[in-house]
Amino acid sequence: MSKAPSVVTFYRMIDSASAPERADRSAFGSLPTRAFRYCDAVTMAAGYGWYIAPPTDLSLLWDGQEILWRCPGLADWQRLDAAQFPHFAQRFDAAAPPDTKEYSPPFLTALQEPGLVQIWTGLAARTAPGWSLLIRGLANLPRHPGYECFEGMLEADRWFGPLFTNLRLTRTGVPVTLRADEAFLQVQPVPQIAYAESVLGQSALVERLEDFTPDDWAAYHAAIVTPSQDPHRSPGRYAAEGRRRRRSLCPFAGIAAQSILVQ
Repeated sequence: MSKAPSVVTFYRMIDSASAPERADRSAFGSLPTRAFRYCDAVTMAAGYGWYIAPPTDLSLLWDGQEILWRCPGLADWQRLDAAQFPHFAQRFDAAAPPDTKEYSPPFLTALQEPGLVQIWTGLAARTAPGWSLLIRGLANLPRHPGYECFEGMLEADRWFGPLFTNLRLTRTGVPVTLRADEAFLQVQPVPQIAYAESVLGQSALVERLEDFTPDDWAAYHAAIVTPSQDPHRSPGRYAAEGRRRRRSLCPFAGIAAQSILVQ
């Protein structure tokens, strides 16, 4: 049997970059036990996509005007403009075809806006036709006190390049540390039709309770009233029904939600 095509393929470019890790429905065990057992909405959001960690331990320091950085192998803080990952430019040129040499992506870039820095994960990604990647912070986990992640939608079915994100540093005078063994991004596959203007521009609003149809009230009754009146109702029935329903669904457009890391 042939293997179903992957919705996304990750490519390791920096040798020390970790393989993307499937996101955890328990958010690394941080969700309350009751939420993990019974709240399917929360666990689905937490487990949607893959975790991405930086390719090395890294510290950033913003003094309100300039951003400084350092990583293992750099004894002193370096002023950040645009910086290559240590020794990567030579590694890239040794592997790249002649017309692509000297075009290695920067590891870190200080952006024009105060306190903003672009960081590359050391990976590239390519999605199946019609799919994009939502790049965001970790779902259902507390935000890091020293930075915030911008969210971005990457149409990686037509653009093949470095998988990066932008961070907004939120503290001055205090080093912000990212660790190579700790995820700081979550990457989620999204069908492009989901955010097309033809879809998002067609929302509807029912103005008043009096405008609910009999079908609306019947659906509300089934979701809220019937379970409340059932003395034998088991906790987590919604979650169990959701899992059964998802197991019966066919992969969107024949694309299975799998990932491959090309070494």
